[in-house]
Amino acid sequence: MIPRTDDDELAERPRVPLSRRRVLRAAVGLADREGLDALTMRRLAQEVGVEAMSLYHHVANKEAVFDGLVEVVLGEIMAAVGGVDAPSPEEDWRAALRARILAAREVLLGHRWAPRLLESRTSTSPVFIAYIDQIVALLRAGGFSFELAHRALHALGSRALGFTQELFQPDGARSANAEAAAMMEQMADRYPHLVGMLADAVHDDPDGTLGFCDDQFEFEFALDLILEGLERRRAAGT
Repeated sequence: MIPRTDDDELAERPRVPLSRRRVLRAAVGLADREGLDALTMRRLAQEVGVEAMSLYHHVANKEAVFDGLVEVVLGEIMAAVGGVDAPSPEEDWRAALRARILAAREVLLGHRWAPRLLESRTSTSPVFIAYIDQIVALLRAGGFSFELAHRALHALGSRALGFTQELFQPDGARSANAEAAAMMEQMADRYPHLVGMLADAVHDDPDGTLGFCDDQFEFEFALDLILEGLERRRAAGT
């Protein structure tokens, strides 16, 4: 009797059919591991074990893959915010909205490339529109006029989706603390107030935007300021 080999067993396993969903999930995994710049059609084809031409039956081109990635991430956000444990907006709109936004942020922290991609899209996803519609509904249930809800969306900006563009984006060529030290040394005479602030703030936080800022704390601090200000306006009826 001829012994079975691993190749025989692999040949007998049912092949998972290629689909748009499978392609996009593979693209998400690749971007999570290697970054968005590593995502090419050839690399994606290798990820799913097919020739690159096979992908075009499911995604027209790289831009279509990017649009699909946005759909996947927004779908994850909608699922996450749908499961948050928070008061009803009628009871406490701030807690309800804060919980949703932080749930969305948690999704994006798992896909560090997603904010960059979301900002690059020229068309608006229906899932994004549904997400914003739910925020407006929450604000209305919390006592907001349409006008103040409109102002609230402008005030929140991308923060409503769990991310924000920071003022400083180092290129990552050096460690964050080394970059901060060099920055302070070079600018101490010209910009003493900024350098003094940086010297006071420096600490190790490799995942932070600058490497020495606690991004989550800063995000929540600014979010709470916005929500507190909106509550004052809502309570005053302005």
